[in-house]
Amino acid sequence: MEIDVHKSKDFFAGLLFVFFGLLSVWISRDYPMGSAGKMGPGYFPTILGGTLALFGFIISIRSLWVRGEPIRLQTFRPLVLVVSSVIAFAMLVNPLGLVLATFVLVFLSTLGGGPIRLGEGTLLFLILALISALLFVYGLGLSFTLWPSLWISSET
Repeated sequence: MEIDVHKSKDFFAGLLFVFFGLLSVWISRDYPMGSAGKMGPGYFPTILGGTLALFGFIISIRSLWVRGEPIRLQTFRPLVLVVSSVIAFAMLVNPLGLVLATFVLVFLSTLGGGPIRLGEGTLLFLILALISALLFVYGLGLSFTLWPSLWISSET
């Protein structure tokens, strides 16, 4: 049996999960953990990051025995666009507001998914923006600005 790791998408996807899982655990190491009954700010990212790293490890090890889909050059396009969309959202949410930053997030992410479907992208943007505004701004009372400061703001 020959092991051909260099062509397996699963191997590298697993390593990516391990990286982000361990990064999450490392970043949250200074936060108070609390307990399952009274969770501190470090509890959820630590548990989630550890679980993600464990699943990534299992996926990578499994890829040594189960032949996966080979890596192609166009495989990196969705990865770059989706990661770029998340970074763009983080950088734009303060100056542009939650709604316009969500639009940029959805637009860049859909570019990585193959043929662009304008109707589906628009519907996804509207639903995501509405749910984000209702949940984070109005439900949880977080101080996100909905629109740029020249426009309407959720803060009174």
